[in-house]
Amino acid sequence: MSRTLFPAIQPAAVQAETPLPLCREIAWDFAKNIPIFQDGKPLEVTGLEAVKVWIWKALHTARYQYEAYTWDYGNELESLIGSDFSDELKQSEAIRYVKEALEICPYIERVEQVKVNFEDSTFTISCKVQTIYGEVEL
Repeated sequence: MSRTLFPAIQPAAVQAETPLPLCREIAWDFAKNIPIFQDGKPLEVTGLEAVKVWIWKALHTARYQYEAYTWDYGNELESLIGSDFSDELKQSEAIRYVKEALEICPYIERVEQVKVNFEDSTFTISCKVQTIYGEVEL
């Protein structure tokens, strides 16, 4: 019986890719920033509309601040508030933070044309998001 320091390692079996379940979220009133209820129950949306709700929530949730969410969820845009970075660096970082926050979602294929506008004490974000259900502009 021969013994070796390096055991034979079998490659992991390739697992078939399982399809994603239909994306489901609670309908959201974006203007009021509240969930939508119908007959006392939260209204559910699916597909592209559900991904839009997920995006909205991810961009309005600070990362690392809430125990209810994993550290993968949310964004780090608040770290730019009060920073001494140049406007160009703030824009670059904001674009990176937006992409990182959204591309973690398995229903999102890519985030494109991210534009950030800093004006006074607020900033606005616009982007085009390609999902498995189609494209959405925010």
